[in-house]
Amino acid sequence: SIPDTSLSYIPDDGFINVGNKTTLESNDLLPILSTLRYFPQKSARKFCYTFQVIRGGKYLVRTIYFYGGFDGGKQPPVFDQIIGGTKWSVVNTTEDYANGMSSYYEIIIGAHAKTLSVCVARSNQTAENSSPFISAIEVLSLEDSMYNSTDFRTEALVAVARSAFGNEDSISFPDDPYYRLWQPFTDKNEVVSTQTSVSSSDFWNKPPEKAFSKAIAAGVGKKLEIQWPSGSLQSTRYYVSLYFQDNRAASANSWRVFSVAVNGKTFYNNLNVSTGGVTIYSAEWPLSGPTKITLTPDAKSSAGPLINAGEVYQILPFGRRTLAKD
Repeated sequence: SIPDTSLSYIPDDGFINVGNKTTLESNDLLPILSTLRYFPQKSARKFCYTFQVIRGGKYLVRTIYFYGGFDGGKQPPVFDQIIGGTKWSVVNTTEDYANGMSSYYEIIIGAHAKTLSVCVARSNQTAENSSPFISAIEVLSLEDSMYNSTDFRTEALVAVARSAFGNEDSISFPDDPYYRLWQPFTDKNEVVSTQTSVSSSDFWNKPPEKAFSKAIAAGVGKKLEIQWPSGSLQSTRYYVSLYFQDNRAASANSWRVFSVAVNGKTFYNNLNVSTGGVTIYSAEWPLSGPTKITLTPDAKSSAGPLINAGEVYQILPFGRRTLAKD
């Protein structure tokens, strides 16, 4: 059980019947990182967990990894993870582990059958004497309205970034009942606090109310530019959702209007941001390399632009599916 929440984790024995279990010797690890399952068998490439799901349901799947030198080595193995028969990503935890951190990966996926397979697999990047491993898996049900501009019959959404701008702490359960993790993001821009609250139920992706408590902002008549997500993105299609709320007390004669551009390309023109909050999104937006979001105020706007939160997911087309008998 996780202190201060109602979350509890159960053993994985009922979901997989291969692999070896071990406990890491460190005393200061979180309980979900202190044990892991690894797969030394050389006779197979892919090792799968099977979860009972509701066909047609929508799920957030999170895999968590912490190497801990379980095999006596100094560097984590590199391997693939596969979901529903489609390669999800490469698991390379080397940099995080060198910094004393665990690694996690997230995907939002539709269930095409009554079971969902989540697998780790050897690849040509997996060293000969190393073993794929996993520390924890979370499979969480999402409401039908969430991320419903994506056709989950043919695509999934791989999480790239989910940030609460201006916040200094992460936001997750219980503030987000869907257990999404909203990472803090601050830069050189001004941070402002809101004076009114919003209701998550008014937004189809249901961002937590706490994500609107802070924002990064620019002064009246000034542009707001942020480099986000951090790092360089693979050249492909992405789902992008941005969240805004006027942080001031409601006023009939006070306007906060600005246009949004992503890498110089118009994302939304003349966005009127109220105290009730607003979302703008693109179900498919091309991104490549570094990403810059620019908010340009309308000449008549009585307040400068601001942004509260954002989500970016890489669109993953489904490939071949795992055969039910496998």
